[in-house]
Amino acid sequence: MTDSSSGRLPFAHGGPPLRGVLRAVPEDFFVDEDLGFEPDGAGEHVFLRVEKRGANTDWVAKELARFAGVAPAAVAYSGLKDRHALTRQTFSVHLPGKTGPDWTSLRHPEFTVLAHARHGRKLKRGAHGGNFFGITLREVTGDRPAAEQVVAAVAAAGVPNYFGEQRFGHGGANVERALRMFAGQRVPHHERAMLLSAARSHLFNLVLAARVARGDWNRPLEGDVWMLAGTHSIFGPEPLSAELAVRCSGGDIAPTGPLWGVGELRTAATAMEIETSAARSCPELTAGLDKAGLRQERRGLVLRTRGLSADWISDTGLSLRFYLQSGSYATVLIREIVETDSSIRSLGSAERDAFDPRRV
Repeated sequence: MTDSSSGRLPFAHGGPPLRGVLRAVPEDFFVDEDLGFEPDGAGEHVFLRVEKRGANTDWVAKELARFAGVAPAAVAYSGLKDRHALTRQTFSVHLPGKTGPDWTSLRHPEFTVLAHARHGRKLKRGAHGGNFFGITLREVTGDRPAAEQVVAAVAAAGVPNYFGEQRFGHGGANVERALRMFAGQRVPHHERAMLLSAARSHLFNLVLAARVARGDWNRPLEGDVWMLAGTHSIFGPEPLSAELAVRCSGGDIAPTGPLWGVGELRTAATAMEIETSAARSCPELTAGLDKAGLRQERRGLVLRTRGLSADWISDTGLSLRFYLQSGSYATVLIREIVETDSSIRSLGSAERDAFDPRRV
């Protein structure tokens, strides 16, 4: 198998009409986590609203633990945020029966505690509702009228919900590392989950790439399994109907793709054919995931945004602002509008030859 970071996943809206530079400075990639609820004001956990610049989320968590005089395991967060960015997110610190330190006295060049409040429960992974993004692209060139059309199309129909490049590691090496792990190579225990996730994500992207190439990634297909918007609830397959088509086009439901694991695919008919074809192109990955004991799960194929705006802030500066639900990647939206150095690449040429979605 070739490097999973090379090649090009198909675009949904004709390809980006613009080209520019992303992350010239951390402030160009601003992320503001939307927790979705407010701390209740009492309890064993302190919720900290933290702004970090150019810092790793896990590293900040360890620094907070050190300042509070607790073990690193006592600090939790809902999601990892980009290191090369300016981000705001919430951490929880377990301080049962303790007043805790004076958080206003914490001074650090790479992060700042903006606010703190007590809460009754620990912050769990994936607990936040979503993220607001403010993206600045520099040295932008290209077809501005075409870009306006693409932005309108993205706002109306969304983009393919690919797993972003972050999931595959530097140079996309995590899929190759997963293959070596499945072949018997020992890896550190803390890396195992990361490599399993990369393998599942790669298979999902293969399926979604096939649907994008066919033009039915956001439309009903015979045998589809559906996910309700804003939830992880799934249903189907069931016979195609006008009602399903209306709900899909309106964003109430979306077709799903597989997160590979033990068990039979839930899809049927054409949807299942596409998924099994992708699986046959990567037998070592599917066998390794089956052996690992992960259960079959589903992920929506469509990523919809709220409040998308694109504004020129200078002759060559473009500002994109939008909101995404948790678990999705801003880069998969940006790539439809602007080609950057960090645009997603995750299908190698050999894989495209082995698995041509147009054959299905």
